[in-house]
Amino acid sequence: MRWRLLVLTVAVLGPLALAGTARATPAVTGYPGSLAVLGDSISVGYDADGTGPQAEPQYSWVAGTSSQVESVYSRILAANPAISGKGFNEAVKGADMADLEGQATTAVSQGAQEVLILMGANDVCTDTQATMTPVATFRAELKSALKTLSRGLPDARIQLLSIPNVYRLWQVLHTNATARLVWSFAGICQSMLSNPNSTAPADTARRAAVLKREKQFNHVLAATCATYVHCRFDGNAVFDYPFAASDADTLDYFHPSIVGQSILAQTVWNVGFDYTDTTPPESVASTTPVTGGDQVTLTATDNAGVAGIEYVIGKGHWVRYTGPVTVLAGHAITWRAVDVNGNIEASQSLTLDPPA
Repeated sequence: MRWRLLVLTVAVLGPLALAGTARATPAVTGYPGSLAVLGDSISVGYDADGTGPQAEPQYSWVAGTSSQVESVYSRILAANPAISGKGFNEAVKGADMADLEGQATTAVSQGAQEVLILMGANDVCTDTQATMTPVATFRAELKSALKTLSRGLPDARIQLLSIPNVYRLWQVLHTNATARLVWSFAGICQSMLSNPNSTAPADTARRAAVLKREKQFNHVLAATCATYVHCRFDGNAVFDYPFAASDADTLDYFHPSIVGQSILAQTVWNVGFDYTDTTPPESVASTTPVTGGDQVTLTATDNAGVAGIEYVIGKGHWVRYTGPVTVLAGHAITWRAVDVNGNIEASQSLTLDPPA
């Protein structure tokens, strides 16, 4: 079979040669020009200064504007003024994974160039151990939301963060009499924080079970994110951070204080995308004739590392490349590589001649 190679300058071949091919996409590199955060009360800065039970978005680790926190948005703004006013905080107090789909839909409508997700604490922190979200449900809800983001924002970076360690919260604060009183009175995270001073076997086993469920959730986050070339998991950096009692606010002893929000921002920044990397990856295709068409093999290289390659047959949705793809005569394949910092190469296409 004879292929026609279309690289960046596909338009010169004319509309007939391009029939059935995906729209060409330019390279994407550097700092994002907008971001959206999806999540729960942690990301709206709830109770951060300890003065009242209210959202305090100025202290948000991701989209806040306070110099006391140095949010992800503020750090990007310092290098890329074009993001000014485009730090969209869609997090909602009390949200759990079931709410991520709706928040994702909003991020798509905003055209966010990067989406940061910190969700799942409310799937662990429930009234009882029995009411925690089942792992299968958690997985299905996450998959649905990431599919919405991937299809609606095909060029966007996605940062998916692990759930903060609620067992660690119990460890560092269960000896604080005020914290125990507040947890009980307000019914905070009773799956983990009920009977906080009890060493009874049932309470010890309950805490262990909640911790196990949280670890299962974080495994789901990592595994699901890995199926998308634009998604970056934090490697459990948020979960593993050994936060201190002072990192929690002094109103409900559960949400991050201003200091805690600042540490969260730094932790996420340390494991996030390196926006100073402005070199897109490069890919090549090789073909092998097979019955009815050709088998296409894609490979890519990059200075920082390749996150993956994605492709489209005809005018479909981008699909992660996992191995050689058979393209039938008269059809086209379009592909592009993505590196570990979210840089995307300009798309390339191959159109297979129709049958003789």
